Amino acid sequence: MRITEDCIGCGVCVPYCTIGAITLEGGVAVSDQDKCVECAVCTRCVVCPVDAMIQLEVAELPYPRNLRRYFSDPIAISPVTLAGGRGTEEGKTNDRTGRFKFGEVGFGVEMGRPGISTSFADAQTVAQAVSKVGAVFEAKNPIFPLLSDPATGTFKPEILGERVLSLIIEFTVSIEKTPDVIAALRSVEDNIDTVFSLCAITRVNPDKTIPVVPWLERAGVAIRPNAKINVGLGRPLIP
Repeated sequence: MRITEDCIGCGVCVPYCTIGAITLEGGVAVSDQDKCVECAVCTRCVVCPVDAMIQLEVAELPYPRNLRRYFSDPIAISPVTLAGGRGTEEGKTNDRTGRFKFGEVGFGVEMGRPGISTSFADAQTVAQAVSKVGAVFEAKNPIFPLLSDPATGTFKPEILGERVLSLIIEFTVSIEKTPDVIAALRSVEDNIDTVFSLCAITRVNPDKTIPVVPWLERAGVAIRPNAKINVGLGRPLIP
C-alpha cells in the first residue's frame, strides 16, 4: 500500500494497519514499505477523505513483493491452491482424502499470526530445522514452490527479505519422530523474530484415542482440546 502526497494527516487509516506499518510523521501518514505486508485491510476498511491510499492489484506488484499479497490478503487467490488463504485444507477433510495415514502425523506451523507478521527468512529457519528430522513438506502448500530445495527446507534466496502477515509450513513425519520435531522447533524459537503456533494432525484410532497425544505429552507439549473436523463429506476416497 502506498500513501500519496495528497494525505492531510487525519490519521483515520492508522489504527486499521494490521502490523502497525502506518504511522503519522510530520503531520502526514507514512507507510513503512519494509513492514507493509500488502494485506489490503486498510484500503478495504478505510474511506480516505482525499483518496491518498493506493493499493496495487496483485498483477501490478512485482515479484517477489507480490508474494506478500498472496500470503497476507485472504481475498487474493493463490496461484498454487487456486483459493484464498495460506495453507491447504489441513486435516479437516482427512477422513475423505486419506492424506495422513495411520502411523503418521502431519504438522502445521503457523507463523506470524495474529498481527505480528513473519519473513521468509524466519520460515526458512524453521523449515530447515524440521527437515533435519525427516519432514516431508506438503506439495500443495503455497510455500512449496518457493523452496529451492525441499529436501533441506531451503527457500529461494530472492524471497528471504519479504514479509507476510502469516504463513503455514505443513509437513508429515512418522509418528515416532514427534519428539524430534518438537525439539527442532524449540531449538530455533529464540532465533526467529515472530511467533508461531503448532497444529498436529493424525488419524483417530479405532478405540477413539488420538495416537499422537502420548508422543506430544512425552515431549512436554501441553495439549489443547481443539479440533477441526468436517462431517458430511461423502464417501471416503481412500480407505
